[in-house]
Formats: sequence, structure tokens, C-alpha cells
Amino acid sequence: MPRVTFIVPCYRLAHLLADCVNSILSQTFEDLEVLIMDDCSPDDTPRVAAAFTDPRVRYVRNEPNLGHLQNYNKGLSLARGEYLWLISADDRLRRPYVVERFVKRMDARRDAGYIFCPVMKFEGDRETEVYGSRGNTDTVFEGHDFLRVLVEGNSVPAPSGMVRRSCYEQISMFPLDLPFAADWFLWSAFALHMNVVYLAEPMVSYRVHTGNMTLDFKRRTDALVRDEIAVMWRMKALAESVRAPAVARRYRRAIAWYYATHVAFKISRDWRLGMSLEDFDRSLAEQCPSERERAFMRSVTYGFVADQYYQADDAGRARQWYRAALEQRPRDIKMRLKLLRSTRVAAMVGV
Repeated sequence: MPRVTFIVPCYRLAHLLADCVNSILSQTFEDLEVLIMDDCSPDDTPRVAAAFTDPRVRYVRNEPNLGHLQNYNKGLSLARGEYLWLISADDRLRRPYVVERFVKRMDARRDAGYIFCPVMKFEGDRETEVYGSRGNTDTVFEGHDFLRVLVEGNSVPAPSGMVRRSCYEQISMFPLDLPFAADWFLWSAFALHMNVVYLAEPMVSYRVHTGNMTLDFKRRTDALVRDEIAVMWRMKALAESVRAPAVARRYRRAIAWYYATHVAFKISRDWRLGMSLEDFDRSLAEQCPSERERAFMRSVTYGFVADQYYQADDAGRARQWYRAALEQRPRDIKMRLKLLRSTRVAAMVGV
């Protein structure tokens, strides 16, 4: 039984597969296996995979194509290692000792669910920038403290995360209904239950190219926004289920702020990542069963829209939105004061 299993999903990446797999096979830590998960790729992936003679490499081809999340989960279900590492065929390990360091730290911290490091982005033969840094010092984050970072957005680089097998078995696999944010959900769910190890040295390379899945995600903005807000609602519910009220409150605030900024900037700036009022109402209906909670979210959102109008010297529209916010939470004294202020300004300018 290998200590570490690498799951290498591959779709239209045959020309990069060897670079990735060889970076794994050349590691100083040898007790590992590599699962090449060919998702019915129409290129030369079978031929490239067949060229590996190392017995630690296993090749699996899906017929038909499963899609990326089902392919990930299939690879995880076939993995035999104690630690599972999912790295796309277009990325690679940057240092030969990275697995050795990761395993050593995780063996010493049985309370940790996963370990990660920053990645070095590269294009062709040129390294460009570091992504995912959480400081220059190796650190063990208490899981709930690390959620203070993750609640703001996903900052764990996917190709550098090695996860304890029990996290996938006991907490969650990749949720198929979150195609654009499933990894963010998993890093967050694991941190809700276990601690997180961070190594400061960038030991994994993330390839930037036109075929990056992330680029496709960013082009489909409506779906991306939908999945991101769904992750936050789901994490709030999970925190409540494990009786972590401070974490649940943190997500409640984050959800309200996410709605407020995305709706306000859609109205005021036509932000491409913004959310229309119709989408906002639809999201509340889908995600929030409590009318009291929906009223809170509407109040925060309408109030922030009003703030934007007020700052733009449009006291008339600001007043309308402050009134709408107060209809949701009539006892909000701060909002009432803002309404009075905008009313005075509107009267002064004759609006």
C-alpha cells in the first residue's frame, strides 16, 4: 500500500502529461503511486501513458467522458494511499523533495487534514509569480482560524494540496453540483473539522496557458457567482451543524457582504461579476429558508446600494434604497440615521 497517491486528471493535455508524471516519479520519496485519470481525452493521452514503465503508474481511461468532478472522485475512490494528492496533468512538482517534506510534516501532525504550499506560476520556460502565499514561515493553522482566510475566497492552490485520506472518506468528496467552486468548498469543509499545515516554500509549479480550466470558469461569470455564494451558504449550514456558532456568524456576515457588493456594483458599475436584483432574489429563495434571514440579507444589500448612490451625490436614489432597507429591518438605527441624512441632503438640493 503506497503512502501517497497522486491523482492526475488528464483531458486534452497529452502533450504536458509526461512533464507532470516525471516530476512525481523523480521524487526522493518513493513510496507513492500515480493514477493517470484519462477522461476519454481525444488526443494522444493513451499513447503517452503507455510509455511509462514504472510500476507505480496506473492508467485509467473513462468511457465515456465523466466531466472533471466525477473524474476526480473516481480517482479518489481508486487511490490506495494514506495521503491523496490531486494535480492536473498541466502542472508539475517544482522540487524533488516536496513529497518527502509534506509527508514528514503530516505524519507529525495527526490533527491536520491537509497540507499545502504556494505555487510558482510559469508560462513556457519563464516563472512569473508566486500564488497562494500565507507568509514566509511554515505554520500550522488551527482550522477555524484558517477559515477566516477561506471565508474571503479560495486561496489554497489546487495543485499543491495533499489531503489525508480520511477527510475525503469522512467529510466530503467533490460535490458534483459545484463545478466552479468544489475545491474551495472542500478546503473549507476540511478546515472546519481539522487543522491545516502550510509550508512557505513554493514547491509546485502551476502552468498558465490557454487551456487552463480556470480561464474557462472566469468566462462563465453567472455560474461562478452562483457556485461561490452556494459554498458560503453550505459552509454556514455545516458550521451550525457542528455547533461552531462563531464560524457560522462569520459566514453569515460574509454572505451578506457578498450579496451587497455584487448587487450594488452590478447596479452602479455594471460589473461583469455582479448580480442582478432578480438573481439576488432567486439566490435567496434557493439558499435561505428563513424569512428573517432573507430580510437581513436584503437590508444589508439595499443599504449598501444606498451607500453607493449617496457617495455618488445622488441623495434622491440613496433615500429610496435606505427606505427599502428599513422596510426589511425597521429597528436598524444606523440605517434610519442614514435615511435622515440623505433626506436632508435631498431637500437641500431640491430632489
